[in-house]
Amino acid sequence: MKNISKRITALILSLIICCVFTESTAFALSRIGSSGSEVTSIQSRLKDWGYYTGRVDGVYGQKTADAVSYFQSRNGLTPDGVAGPATLAKIGLPSGSSSNSNNVTLLAKAINGEARGESYEGQVAVGAVILNRVKHSSFPNTIAGVIYQPGAFTAVDDGQIEYPVQSSCYSAARDALNGWDPSGGAIYYYNPVTATSKWIRTRTIIKTIGNHVFCI
Repeated sequence: MKNISKRITALILSLIICCVFTESTAFALSRIGSSGSEVTSIQSRLKDWGYYTGRVDGVYGQKTADAVSYFQSRNGLTPDGVAGPATLAKIGLPSGSSSNSNNVTLLAKAINGEARGESYEGQVAVGAVILNRVKHSSFPNTIAGVIYQPGAFTAVDDGQIEYPVQSSCYSAARDALNGWDPSGGAIYYYNPVTATSKWIRTRTIIKTIGNHVFCI
């Protein structure tokens, strides 16, 4: 009887250890000591955006951790240098939830930060501009890359991208992702009342929607 109890106890301990190992593996984060394709993607994107200056070698060393920490500090995240789900989502890499869901959420946050006071058409148009940039050779080729490109959007620079998102902005993000482009193919927009850039005023205007001028 004692031998049976010992075997049962040993089996239970083995199952516990197995579950703990499986859980920690399933939710592993990219951090110092990690390596592989995810690390390569992190390094490549942060290098494109000017956060990382080291070699893209797929090895998560101190330079990579410092770059991740810098990116986090600039984008409303805890600057711990660990590429967890929230950080990966902002970099535009899969982190356990569906890519499409991440895209809708991120695009909605950008629309909310940039155009929450605009008409619904104006909100969709801002989302469309972001998607037009993704397809344009002069910009990063992901939604996250376009949105978090340094200096690209005021809402990222001043933190408005983290404001509570209006429901209309989620709908606008979905409509933009489904192909509606009220901007007419624009890759820029600005508010002529508040814009301080002389360069943006040289762009060719396509149309005006609400307070925003859309241009190429």
